[in-house]
Amino acid sequence: MKVTNVEELSLKLKEVKDAQRKYSNYSQEQVDEIFRQAAMAANNSRISLAKMAQEETGMGIVEDKVIKNHFASEYIYNKYKDEKTCGVIERDSSFGIERVAEPIGVIAAIVPTTNPTSTAIFKALIALKTRNGIIFSPHPRAKESTIAAAKIILDAAVKAGAPEGIIGWIDEPSIELSQLVMKESDLVLATGGPGMVRAAYSSGKPAIGVGAGNTPAIIDETAHIKMAVNSILLSKTFDNGVICASEQSVIVMDEIYEEVKDEFRRRGAYILKEDEIDKVRKVILVNGNINPQIVGQSAYSIAKMAKVEVPKDAKVLIGEVESVELEEPFSHEKLSPILAMYRVNTFDEALKMASRLVELGGFGHTSVLYTDQNNSRDRIEKFGSVMKTGRTIINMPSSQGAIGDIYNFRLEPSLTLGCGSWGGNSVSENVGVKHLLNIKSIAERRENMLWFRVPEKVYFKYGCLPFAIKELKDMNKKKAFIVTDKTLYDLGFVDIVIQSLEHHGIDIKVFFDVEPDPTLATARKGAEEMKLFEPDVIIAIGGGSPMDAAKIMWVLYEHPEIKFEDLAMRFMDIRKRVYTFPKMGE
Repeated sequence: MKVTNVEELSLKLKEVKDAQRKYSNYSQEQVDEIFRQAAMAANNSRISLAKMAQEETGMGIVEDKVIKNHFASEYIYNKYKDEKTCGVIERDSSFGIERVAEPIGVIAAIVPTTNPTSTAIFKALIALKTRNGIIFSPHPRAKESTIAAAKIILDAAVKAGAPEGIIGWIDEPSIELSQLVMKESDLVLATGGPGMVRAAYSSGKPAIGVGAGNTPAIIDETAHIKMAVNSILLSKTFDNGVICASEQSVIVMDEIYEEVKDEFRRRGAYILKEDEIDKVRKVILVNGNINPQIVGQSAYSIAKMAKVEVPKDAKVLIGEVESVELEEPFSHEKLSPILAMYRVNTFDEALKMASRLVELGGFGHTSVLYTDQNNSRDRIEKFGSVMKTGRTIINMPSSQGAIGDIYNFRLEPSLTLGCGSWGGNSVSENVGVKHLLNIKSIAERRENMLWFRVPEKVYFKYGCLPFAIKELKDMNKKKAFIVTDKTLYDLGFVDIVIQSLEHHGIDIKVFFDVEPDPTLATARKGAEEMKLFEPDVIIAIGGGSPMDAAKIMWVLYEHPEIKFEDLAMRFMDIRKRVYTFPKMGE
């Protein structure tokens, strides 16, 4: 059944929802086999889909679209093939906790004209891996290729055992149908222009949308210039610059500026002359927005539109400009092989300029620094701290680096790059299967473990006192401060201890002013006497009052800087108390 109107879309949504309900009961083994077969089918069709996308949209380069399709199938499969996404995914019997993965339901997938097949492959595969249904709303200029990619994956999934109708699409996309599919789905996964992403977040359903990219690349004076220039050209020319993470501006330190410019020229970039910059400016924007006619076109074709003569094999058009504000067309995201190039005197100036470019056109997306990774750690840390981008990458071509798993294997592979709250997005990382799952926590009742601490040695029974006191001598203790109460002191119990201490040549000071339920004033008085006497051992004689008073005196003596109110702060669990008790006896 074709979907061309509201009624047909409603029927299609019901079909996908029914299929997803069945699919939600599949085992991990069944899902993994469906995921594998679908990935292989997409990979086997990578060339035909790339040709179709290029022919239909007139954007990009067939060979590069083949690579994107390959990445979307092979890399995504390799990343998630062993990941648990069904049922119990984590169990800890000791703590009585289980994590259980459940599908979200039906995903509404918005697909851009710039990456119509690779994005469709990516979204369909992660939906299948998470037992979700998915329905695509393609871009009108790329509907045939997006639908072809979705159909290839659907056919392979059904052949491998998935329910019929688990993947659907709109055959004649329109704003009305896109809004309806977002409204009726359980989650919106939107990749496209700012307007479409805003619509996704306004749909009334949970959404994962991605923002625009306006990637700046800083080249400092410590960078490997050949590697930096080569990486930027590799990225910027890839699929004629339609990757949203591709570099839009290059910021170069003054002392290497001419060398960098010469390297760009040697490697096939065309440096625009002053009058040519003005001509190209006029074709970059239309009514303040990117000119759709330049998106994904070659440098030669764009130059021809601007009536600028360049070699047919020119890789990139570079405009040397000064302003990073919106009135400068070169400062915008261009989605084509056009680069702005800025000259700066200091690294701080470069950071300020890069931050402004990101703020005005690519908040949260991607930024790049080319520097000496071994000797410029301070700059890398400062760059990472200042730049408000979800992907802050070092010495990588940004198109290939930002999508993950190519130049850094801990960066998740993805064709949907979140920009966080900076870019008005719900996620700031590369989107993956975890974003398409509901996780339930099944927690069994457990009692927190209990513990208590005892002294290293405990002496007890009649006659043990001399042996305990002798150990103080063996520990080379010289001065003992005794804390007790007036009653025990008058009854002579303290004399026995004093005699034993004097026998071993240990000086003594007795504090016997501890009253029942002693006050803080008493403890402070004892601590003051300790400061004058400077003991190296404290002995408490008596019950709870002398014991507690002696402990507080000890703390006040060794740590006069602490506040008793903090020390006395109540807690529910001693392991979680806010106040950190000071270390004693050091």
